[in-house]
Amino acid sequence: MRIIVSGTHGSGKSTLIADFVARRPEYLVLGDPFEDLDLDDPASAASFAAQLRLTASRVRETAGESTVISERGPLDFVAYLAALEQLGRSDGALVAHATAIADDSLANVDLVVLLPLDDRHPIRVPVDEDMALREAMDAALLDLADEREAVGGPRFLTLGGDPASRLDYLLAATTA
Repeated sequence: MRIIVSGTHGSGKSTLIADFVARRPEYLVLGDPFEDLDLDDPASAASFAAQLRLTASRVRETAGESTVISERGPLDFVAYLAALEQLGRSDGALVAHATAIADDSLANVDLVVLLPLDDRHPIRVPVDEDMALREAMDAALLDLADEREAVGGPRFLTLGGDPASRLDYLLAATTA
């Protein structure tokens, strides 16, 4: 199964993937593209566009692999670009092109796992995090997923709860 784990920063992606791979070591892990890029302004439209290109490339390059789990997918970066526009920090010029790239990439994915922010199980983030961007991206990602779910493509699975519950749901979804 080809899986993308999506969510805003500080939503539990790394934890879920690490726990999942500990139980399913046959999976190839594609790490967060942020870690592989030298970005001047990590919260800029240019930064998110660069991460989108890298993520889309990784999804394409591993299309022949049957067991892949990726931390973030192209839809994450469309959501960040949409969030920047909503917050008045970007003119939104990249959103349409980014959406086309993301939609093309989703053809190579079986399951998109969404990790929305959960007030009942909050994940603490450093005080210097951009909370407005975090919340706007979370809402944009869920909207984008709803739109894609309505037209078909990969399956979307929204996971809430504590880390153990999220892991149990993901393991069940990948063995069914």
